[in-house]
Amino acid sequence: MDDHQVVIEGIKRALSAHPGFEVVGMALDGREAVSAVKSLEPDIVIMDISMPELNGVDATLQIKKHDPKISIIIFTMYSHTEYVIDLFNAGIAGYVLKEDSMSELMMAVKAARTGGTFFTAPVQKIIMEHLRDLKTGNIQVDNVFETLSLREREVFQLLAQGSSIKDIAGKLGLSTKTVESHKYNMMAKLGIKSIGDLTRMAIRLKYIEP
Repeated sequence: MDDHQVVIEGIKRALSAHPGFEVVGMALDGREAVSAVKSLEPDIVIMDISMPELNGVDATLQIKKHDPKISIIIFTMYSHTEYVIDLFNAGIAGYVLKEDSMSELMMAVKAARTGGTFFTAPVQKIIMEHLRDLKTGNIQVDNVFETLSLREREVFQLLAQGSSIKDIAGKLGLSTKTVESHKYNMMAKLGIKSIGDLTRMAIRLKYIEP
């Protein structure tokens, strides 16, 4: 799943060159991706991180909650430690950077098909350092979203993208009162007091583009 059509087409061409793989669906935003997965029940999902409506991290968490058996491969330009570790902990099958060759993405897909995992070298380094720090106890938790529910994370991104409370309620199938509650709970947990602060945080964390 990717918000850039040219990348999607490149992935489709690469997969078509390998017998045994069939593309059963595509999506241009994270919310559409989650819906497509629930409908189509694929064995493997290729997911970007930077997507509108719902980012790839939270889309992955929702998909894994729906069906932990689905193998998810991250294909993205972002190698931030917090993304890698969040997704690694979520049980992804692979993480490939867009600067890597398409052949590495295919290696990840083949590994996922047999129940294995594949992480490119820069990602492996991040994971190994994290595991080493866990073992030695020398680890600092600096994830501002660790206390947020999946719903609060959704509201965070939609507010940062400029959606109104009414629009968010419609998209999520909630009442405006419930969305307001999620908004204030989320902002309290993050220690922010305005939508401007929220938007700046979303840009800094690469949830949205400036």
